[in-house]
Amino acid sequence: MATKPVPPRPVPRLYLATPEVDDPASLIASLPGLLGKADVAAVLLHLKPTDQRTMISRVKALTGVAALEDALANLKPDRIAGVGGLATRHDSMTAGELGADYVLFGEPDAKGQRPSMEAIAERLQWWAELFEPPCVGFASSREEACEFAAAGADFVLVGDFVWADPRGAAPALADAEQAIRQGYAAASGQSKEQVKAGRELRWE
Repeated sequence: MATKPVPPRPVPRLYLATPEVDDPASLIASLPGLLGKADVAAVLLHLKPTDQRTMISRVKALTGVAALEDALANLKPDRIAGVGGLATRHDSMTAGELGADYVLFGEPDAKGQRPSMEAIAERLQWWAELFEPPCVGFASSREEACEFAAAGADFVLVGDFVWADPRGAAPALADAEQAIRQGYAAASGQSKEQVKAGRELRWE
């Protein structure tokens, strides 16, 4: 009996984290113009810890399996429950078994330290090959966005380097998307034109 061909992996998409904001309304008002510059799947609004609406941001704030376990009852089914702070493969698998909607690799810890780009890419590749829940790679540069897309990330989380770009966030976001396409194309053997055509087809 013939084996069904494995469908190609979709092009990874951007996940944009905002800087910490005092006035979410003003930032939200500026987002449509920015989001028109790239294919952004989701926006993570980074509110101050004292803001009572920070539950919206618990998607990112869940750090480690224990925090996920405690929060699932409050977040599901109305909110997405992603988890970061996964130091080991065992922690990652446990998070998936608990029902995490996605796993995040590569974000800085409380001291601002994070694994090397190569270590993050290895973890993304391992997860993407074996497990169904999406994996997100936290990219601190255009180079990392490209590398993580090639490794198998379903989404690439970008933030500080986009907002800090002296050209402005819009061109930086467009560059990050281009880097993702380049990484995906290199890994899948497609040309950049094929990747672009496939992405546009998703919106028809």
